[in-house]
Amino acid sequence: MHNPDFRRFWFSSILAHFGAQITLLALPICAVLMLHASPAQMGTLAAFESLPFLLFGLPSGVLLDRSRRLPVMMCSDLMVAIALASVPLAWWVGLLSIHWLYAVGFVIGAGHVVGGSAEQVFLTFLVGREGLVDAQAKFASTESAARVVGPGMAGGLVQLMGAPLAILCNVAGFVVSLLNLRRIRAREPQPPPSQAHPLRDIQEGLAFVWNQPLLRTLAWVSACWHLLFYGYTALHVLFATRVLGMTPGTMGLANMLGGAGVLAASLLVKPLSRRFGTGGGILIGLCVSALGFALVPAIPAGPGGDAGWTVAAYAIVVFWIDCGATLFFVPYIALRQRVTPDAVLGRMVATMRALTVAAAPLGALLAGALGQGFGVREGLGCIAAGAIVLAAATVYGTSLRSVKE
Repeated sequence: MHNPDFRRFWFSSILAHFGAQITLLALPICAVLMLHASPAQMGTLAAFESLPFLLFGLPSGVLLDRSRRLPVMMCSDLMVAIALASVPLAWWVGLLSIHWLYAVGFVIGAGHVVGGSAEQVFLTFLVGREGLVDAQAKFASTESAARVVGPGMAGGLVQLMGAPLAILCNVAGFVVSLLNLRRIRAREPQPPPSQAHPLRDIQEGLAFVWNQPLLRTLAWVSACWHLLFYGYTALHVLFATRVLGMTPGTMGLANMLGGAGVLAASLLVKPLSRRFGTGGGILIGLCVSALGFALVPAIPAGPGGDAGWTVAAYAIVVFWIDCGATLFFVPYIALRQRVTPDAVLGRMVATMRALTVAAAPLGALLAGALGQGFGVREGLGCIAAGAIVLAAATVYGTSLRSVKE
């Protein structure tokens, strides 16, 4: 916190987290309520958002190991801001369609692939490996504040202004963030020029992850988790609006409890890691999120005619999912960074992101197909079963319990 560049970087992260809450609600609301998207179309939208991880994840690692990361991150943020600004523009001129949202989702995903990897590597440069867990915990506390306040704010904006205009608020946040990032004074050294072919660098990144047993284990566990999560992402707005009968405003209020889950996790992650080790903390997060996934299809649709019970049950489930995800990913990110030397750090981050989210488009498409063929609640039931199997397989089938540092 004594580092002014870290404070600037953290402020931009705050803007990003609050803006993300608007987009996370407004973009699918555009599809569901304005364009009347089907479960299959919602699955396709989620697949387009995750497809860039598969297409660009590995090449982005080569880019990050050959470039300074801050300019890459700023260019990615600018690209996402332009894509988001196109949604209200297309709505205003009458061109907004589900295919337009597919394109916007793809561009946003591409920006997150490159910019997100650059952010993780640049954070390591700013605080050093010894400060990663503390820095990630601060980022998690920021995210918790955004998750507490942001969904209610987003739901109110969508209810009051409509989803397309609410997205403009996120665009404004990106503009302020970019101006703030320009004030960071720390300058990474330019990586030495490489004469190797980019495909060679990609191969080396893959080989490093494959030959490191710990990274290999983390990769397949995270890949399975992302498959389930993107399936949930494809169906949860449909489930909340069409099955449970919630409005954007009530969805926003219910999702505020998810922020309390992130807050609880941000406070618990360090003591849990000290008590059970980094690997044990990862397992606890995985099991907590599995419990959340398992409870989703059991949410009743207004028992006894009281919709308040439905909103409360939905909020509790979101709390468990968000708490578990934070407990899982904070030690997960810190652990993989600690075991990687600087020379391949960018390629490792990009390779892990590519490998772990590679299954996400498949998960989204499968969930959309299940929701289309059998019903949204039934599709979420399949995700719940998969989450329980994954948690059991990781606890009893891996050595993560023995990873203390």
